[in-house]
Amino acid sequence: MTFSRIPFCAFLLLALLFLSLTVILKKWHFGLQENKPFGDAARPDGLTPARDRLLQQLKERQQELELLDITFDNKQGLDPSFSTNDSAIYINGKLSSDNPVTAKTDIGCEELSGIKAVDFLGSGYTKTVLKAALPQGLFVALKSINHQGTDMRLCMEDFQDSQGCNELVSFKLRKEIVLLQRLQHPNIVELKGQCQDSALVGGITAVLEQGMPLQMIQLLQSPWEERFQVCLGLVQLLQYLSHSPLGSVALLDFQPRQFVMVSGELKLTDLDDASIQEPACQEDSDCLLQFPLRNFAFRCSLSRTCEGLNEMRNLYNAYRYFFTYLLPHQAPPLLKPLIHQIMNSTGDLKQSINETLVAFEEVLHMYKSGLHLENLPPSITRGMRSAANMEYRCWPSYNKQGCVLSVHSAREAALICNSHPQCTSFSLSSEKTWTGQFPVSNESPPSEIRNVL
Repeated sequence: MTFSRIPFCAFLLLALLFLSLTVILKKWHFGLQENKPFGDAARPDGLTPARDRLLQQLKERQQELELLDITFDNKQGLDPSFSTNDSAIYINGKLSSDNPVTAKTDIGCEELSGIKAVDFLGSGYTKTVLKAALPQGLFVALKSINHQGTDMRLCMEDFQDSQGCNELVSFKLRKEIVLLQRLQHPNIVELKGQCQDSALVGGITAVLEQGMPLQMIQLLQSPWEERFQVCLGLVQLLQYLSHSPLGSVALLDFQPRQFVMVSGELKLTDLDDASIQEPACQEDSDCLLQFPLRNFAFRCSLSRTCEGLNEMRNLYNAYRYFFTYLLPHQAPPLLKPLIHQIMNSTGDLKQSINETLVAFEEVLHMYKSGLHLENLPPSITRGMRSAANMEYRCWPSYNKQGCVLSVHSAREAALICNSHPQCTSFSLSSEKTWTGQFPVSNESPPSEIRNVL
């Protein structure tokens, strides 16, 4: 009897399994899956869930822009009802000179309408940057939406709404424009204008001061003085961001690629991922600053914010992306104790950005004044030039094809020359570096050194 019931039980199980699969397939076919939270079925108000989510994201982005205006107005003591929306900023497609924040940026849609790009500078998830020449011969960087970028592609996959996705993705560039209007510092690229007339320029375009992408490999091969200049400019920038007109600003996507070089100065060019709000908290465990190799714990303040977290996030990122590689190597011997102190304090976040800037300024003072050379040993040059007047290369050097270094005096130049076996002569240039040092080379005749001295 047991044997005869087994096939029948198996048949019942197979039948139940078949019916279950049939129901599941029908639900899938008609879009009725229970585990699909965002289907495309229209709601009573005519909106699909996907469209509703897109509108919600657009609303959140608009609120983020409005928060920038409100925060700035409150910090400056302005009327909170004043807004920098498009109509307030522009008159006939140009920035209005009535707005004190944006009066310096006067390149608008009319000036951009006939401009052609002359070079491709780069692109990312959201934006494309082109080099363009204005009629007056000024080269600028044109930053616009990357319609083939990752952000646009993912948005289209989610919402399949080209107009809505274009508006959503453009919010990052709109936010960056507002931040560049509000945050003005020598180490932030200058906003020279913008246009939001799609008929003229194909969408929103920001006109920026043109710089060269930061190349860390080249920077690592440059003289210490140039590397110190980059780090000093970065510290000055972070000190400004900690006390900016918008409050403490955190660079959430802190990478060397967010910076460019303009005439030897480091400048921040990508601000769309900046945050002007300190993280909210309920308890101290919410104020944990996490990095790949170590974490830092901070206290939750009475105002329920992690006060100072933005500043410390920026400072530690500066340490791990810039200071570690650029500061210690080949620093002047008598400056190394100060450099090591800076490295230790920033690596452990023991000092604020204000204290870090004071330490950098002390190094700069000693370097410019020549105090780091007080204990140099006496030196006598072995000769003034070689018989064949041959060039030789040294590293790091301002000239990659020769040996051109910066020195504070002829005495330091003679000491360096004595330390190089190939050097038999040197000459001081009449020009000076940004710290007032003299470029010295071993290529010129000895008469030039006597003229300088």
